[in-house]
Amino acid sequence: MIKQFSKYVMQSVAGIVGISVYILADTFFISKHSGADGLTVLNLVLPIYGLIYAIGTMIGIGSATRYTLKKAQYEKNIDFYFIHSILWCVIISIPFIFLGIFFPKQVLEMMGADQHIAELGTGYLRIVLIDTPFFMMNYTFTAFARNDNATTTAMIGSLSGSIFNIIFDYIFMFPMGLGLTGAALATAICPIVTMTICCTHYFGKHNNVGFKWKFPSFQYLFSCCQLGISAFVGEIASAVTTIVFNMLILHIAGNIGIAAYGVIANISLVAMSVFNGISQGTQPLISYAYGSQKLKDVKMLLRLGLIVTFVVQMIIIAGTWIFTDSFIAVFNSEGSEILLYYAHSGMRFYFLGYLFAGINIMLASYFAAIDRTILAFVASILRGVLAITVCAVIMSRLWGMNGVWLSFLVSEILTFSVILIMNRSNNV
Repeated sequence: MIKQFSKYVMQSVAGIVGISVYILADTFFISKHSGADGLTVLNLVLPIYGLIYAIGTMIGIGSATRYTLKKAQYEKNIDFYFIHSILWCVIISIPFIFLGIFFPKQVLEMMGADQHIAELGTGYLRIVLIDTPFFMMNYTFTAFARNDNATTTAMIGSLSGSIFNIIFDYIFMFPMGLGLTGAALATAICPIVTMTICCTHYFGKHNNVGFKWKFPSFQYLFSCCQLGISAFVGEIASAVTTIVFNMLILHIAGNIGIAAYGVIANISLVAMSVFNGISQGTQPLISYAYGSQKLKDVKMLLRLGLIVTFVVQMIIIAGTWIFTDSFIAVFNSEGSEILLYYAHSGMRFYFLGYLFAGINIMLASYFAAIDRTILAFVASILRGVLAITVCAVIMSRLWGMNGVWLSFLVSEILTFSVILIMNRSNNV
């Protein structure tokens, strides 16, 4: 079991961290091309990325989890889940495409951009929104591959997309002179690369996923999304946090504060991807064991997931405290002392939240994997939306920027406490 657990988790982490590199590569090259203004644009777009990814994970991972549970219980007529997931991703992406074609500037202004920042980022956001169906479908392709024992293919696909992004970010932005539009184009093509590689499994002899057509059904969508809610909130948490922090920081420190938070948010995105990778790598194993009534294996997998998560939390916190200024310097191309001032204390205070964040993500994913949808929803929505919003607003008024940074830690402590109470009262 440990060998299988290690394979699933390591390859899931590698694949999902690869996805997060889409944006991290953008951050680096955009900082080189447009400085603090470019970082501000990207940080205002991050919540939109987060919403798109969150919907994609909820549909894709939820559908793959429901498929795995049904398969473990030897149910028939389950070959439609993959196509059904793809269809809903396309349907739900239509409003995003509409906004991208007609109203990208207005969306940026709604996110808090002034006239200059909105004009700078319009082309970038337009491409991101138009590419929404591919970003969403990407999660269906990788999730079903992992749940069909093709974890290596899913990992290679995600990493290949990230490598493409890094190379073509540079080519499009600098030699071809496309600037922020070039960065968006490189990012937009990444999920297509990943899905193409995943197709080598789906059209290969080891594929067990069916492609039966089923007319889009709200009933089946809801059933799948129930199991994908923890993944949804795990992704949307970053978007909600970014929106709340952007609004608060804008009033405290202006655009330079937003740029400083952009550095922290993008590094945090990679850290969060590691924990999402651990939980999503463990999920197929827990779901299959639970569906097969192997409850001892379920508990063992949970313990392994929590141990790995705790160790990774300590490594991430130590790394960000030891190499704080080095990480900031990578994205501070203009050498701004004010940006360094805000980002230095911000990174150290903010990343203390990872003392609990990874554990909370793992536990919420566990509840979803064993079909405890209410517990998964409460745990996820608390840490992803409610606690962080309340803590950030209150603490920013008491301690300014330091209060904003520390609100992440306090919200995760509150969430962990609630999860312990829920776990004990429900005897899970």
